[in-house]
Amino acid sequence: MKTEVYELNGKQIRIPVAESYKDCMTLIKSDRYRRYGKMESTLSIILQSLKPYKSSVLFWLRLCQYKGWLYPFCKIMCARAKRKNLVALPTRTKIGYGFSIGAQGGMCIAINGGTIIGNNVNISQFDNIGTNHKTPAIIGDNVYIGPHVCLVDDVKIGSNATIGAGAVVTRDVPENATVAGVPAKVLNYDNPGRYIKNPWPVSE
Repeated sequence: MKTEVYELNGKQIRIPVAESYKDCMTLIKSDRYRRYGKMESTLSIILQSLKPYKSSVLFWLRLCQYKGWLYPFCKIMCARAKRKNLVALPTRTKIGYGFSIGAQGGMCIAINGGTIIGNNVNISQFDNIGTNHKTPAIIGDNVYIGPHVCLVDDVKIGSNATIGAGAVVTRDVPENATVAGVPAKVLNYDNPGRYIKNPWPVSE
């Protein structure tokens, strides 16, 4: 799969870019692996996601990131899923493998479309990643962001960082740091990435 490379704290963050529906399914499988801890077949995922009571934001979002022949239908279904879950997450957002959003598929989440989200990242319910200056955040790999967190403007979140619930992040977060508070401050560098369960393997 094609990748785009971004610099963060002198290191590279590699973001996959879907160029086919096969690529989309690989990304969907990586997201589901993060949540359920097991590999699922393509058929199983599709059947689960098409059930009437299901409304998976990530399933339809990933399919929308490739503008193939199914794009008009996927766009409608994605918009429906986002409305149901109160999620503002534009399809142009750069998102790595193994993305996990909280509360069983997301609830009340707002993410600026220019945000760059690394691999194996957790976003929780009631999170807000925004900007007033067209300079959104860059989030590294293996980052956990707790509920009710606000990332302000062009903050850079280092890989393996943990952001505690209710934090307002106005400054860059170093790699491996745990931060919390308003404004967020570094608490420690103990056990980095501890809340990242079932990480999807990402090649260098």
